[in-house]
Amino acid sequence: MTDLADFAARLTALTDGRASAPRVKEGVMTLSLEVGGLSPQQRAGLAAAIREGGLTVPGVADVRIVETAERTERKAPRILAVASGKGGVGKSTLSANLAVALHRLGVKVGLVDADIYGPSQAKLMGSEDQKPVARDKKLVPVTGTLGIPMLSMAHLVEPGKALAWRGPMVGNALTQLIEAEWGDTDLLVVDMPPGTGDIQLTMVQKHKPAGAVIVSTPQDLALIDAARAVSLFAQAGVPRVGLVENMAGYACPHCGEISDPFGQGGAEQEAEALAMPFLGRVPLAIDIRRRSDAGDPPAAGDGPHADAFHAIAVQVADWLKAAG
Repeated sequence: MTDLADFAARLTALTDGRASAPRVKEGVMTLSLEVGGLSPQQRAGLAAAIREGGLTVPGVADVRIVETAERTERKAPRILAVASGKGGVGKSTLSANLAVALHRLGVKVGLVDADIYGPSQAKLMGSEDQKPVARDKKLVPVTGTLGIPMLSMAHLVEPGKALAWRGPMVGNALTQLIEAEWGDTDLLVVDMPPGTGDIQLTMVQKHKPAGAVIVSTPQDLALIDAARAVSLFAQAGVPRVGLVENMAGYACPHCGEISDPFGQGGAEQEAEALAMPFLGRVPLAIDIRRRSDAGDPPAAGDGPHADAFHAIAVQVADWLKAAG
């Protein structure tokens, strides 16, 4: 048997990106298939292969395929930038889990790893072994946790290979990831690299995010850099969705005592000083680290850590809805 996420990944390769993401409701799988340029025999063979594969997904009793002669123009997805002024604050982990939590809220979300030099989303989302295909000179995303479409330089280069690229090459790479074939995705969560350099400038000037979420630990040093990231987006006219405090407290697994190695409440105070919403806290927890390393984001499950990401996602989703 094949689960829905695995089938979605196989479907992309089988159809060369012609099929939309499959959806299952009351035992019926539905998807659209672009058949422009295919012969009747090719159409029939492709449809038969899709039905055969779809019926291996648990709970699927019927597969319905809507054939379209030409690809229709789709509205580009909105962009949510997740940024920090400093590395090491857990921004990538927050980005992955925010995407997963938004998906569970029903948002058609995709994930872009914009950290060209130090990509990590492929590992966090359990998609390290996947490679994107290209169609009409556009990349077709791979699928991560819960079938979420995603792209990272980790999917395009050899593992461990260093990229010695100058600014223009990095900007072009970012554009390829952002302007990929995202299908019916409504929102791209973009994991930004730390700092305020070339990638950040390309993002705010060319791709114009709908909003930015800033991540920081509670310590003063991280908050100084977070304020710089806030300033960059403010200067570019990008709305600030809010500030998240990561690594906010550590519960001893033996005695349960809470300690605060990075301080307490600093991000909330900084959000108030910057006149921006405070979205919530994520604790410093071994379980989050272990599951992240295993490509199993905590937000995909249940429990207090999943709840922390869910609470942040609810506020982000409400902000996006209000922003139109």
